[in-house]
Amino acid sequence: MSDAAPAWTLRPATAADLEPLAALRAAAMRPDLERLGRYDEHRVRQRLRDAYRPEHTSVVELPGDPEPLAGCLALAPDERPGTLLLEHFYLRPALHGRGLGTAVLRAALRRADAAGLAVRLNVLQGSPARRLYERHGFAPESEDPVDVFLHRPAPSERPTT
Repeated sequence: MSDAAPAWTLRPATAADLEPLAALRAAAMRPDLERLGRYDEHRVRQRLRDAYRPEHTSVVELPGDPEPLAGCLALAPDERPGTLLLEHFYLRPALHGRGLGTAVLRAALRRADAAGLAVRLNVLQGSPARRLYERHGFAPESEDPVDVFLHRPAPSERPTT
């Protein structure tokens, strides 16, 4: 397996993407949720169904791949002014560790930076994804027994080095 990220594209999500994305979420989150003793096959899918907003969601695709659906990511206005909420960022487990998550995250953060916005998100306790986010300027704000809440300041609020 190559360390280079596969070629990928983003497209706007549609209502028809909901069930395939719910299945993808269940597969992607299963290891972390099982480790936390919180995996429930129905609940993991239902949480996406309840929160799905296709107008803020992008689907990650691998053109030419036999299984083109690679993942998804939502970037939506947050309740905090000047901030976006990054959520529902999932990739097929077979694609983890190949640079695809880094490439997709960088693209999303470039959009936020271009708009001058901060970004916040939450990640499960102990998830390897936390390292990815911290490498891209996210820092912990708070945490509870299940989640760690991370924040990346707007470009104007970051120290210059």
